[in-house]
Amino acid sequence: MTFSIDQFRLDGKVAIVTGAGGRGNNIGRAYATGLAAAGAAVVVADINGEGATLVADEIVAAGGKAIAVQVDITDIPAVDAMVAAAQAAFGGVDILVNNAALMVESVGTPLLAMPVDAWRRLIEVNVQGAVNCCRAALPLLERSGNGRIVNQLSAGAFPAQTAYGVSKVAMLGLTTTLATELGPRGIAVNAIAPGMTQSDAGKMLTPEEGPLVDMMKMRIPLRMKGQPDELVGALLLLCSSAGGWITGQTINVDGGWVLRN
Repeated sequence: MTFSIDQFRLDGKVAIVTGAGGRGNNIGRAYATGLAAAGAAVVVADINGEGATLVADEIVAAGGKAIAVQVDITDIPAVDAMVAAAQAAFGGVDILVNNAALMVESVGTPLLAMPVDAWRRLIEVNVQGAVNCCRAALPLLERSGNGRIVNQLSAGAFPAQTAYGVSKVAMLGLTTTLATELGPRGIAVNAIAPGMTQSDAGKMLTPEEGPLVDMMKMRIPLRMKGQPDELVGALLLLCSSAGGWITGQTINVDGGWVLRN
């Protein structure tokens, strides 16, 4: 097969992006608008229904196809309704992007000092929520013949040094496990691990200056901070036929924060 740039197109595909309508300039919004620009119809899903509607309206105004769905991914009937809405609006699901997560709420408190209820909520959202979405979307992803699941990790998982990082290590395990289980069913499962991304939430956690910033500048070879849109290229690779032979992998998009042999 001869490579064509058209292999990155997603015309006729249907994508669900969770956590796509949250805090203003966020990674989920970048993912949703990027997928739409590549031709996919997008279900913009978020617990913040108003935010989801704003992003869906933005996509439609730009000539794309999108609907907004308010969903708590820890609520299994709500997740089932999200998938049903995708099927009703667009006929199926080809791509699931598990982006929704708690981050700001879980960084800064030592793990053993975190209240048990907060720890349970972190795992319930960041890990079990993704499992709920995968389970609900599985029949439609399998029916598509070349389904794609992309999980959101973090450079903070390599190595994990926070409760949030622990949840993202769990997502790494979920990615490799589902890649193993679902590959024979025609579904590729991969992950993206962003570095210090200047989303609105990321800015709340990343200081502009100080010892941490100085240390990271010395450690990261290319550029310490990036924008949400700089993650979209990796997403399109993993969701399109251009990346059709990739599964069980994590792509670090972080300026070289995490270096691999």
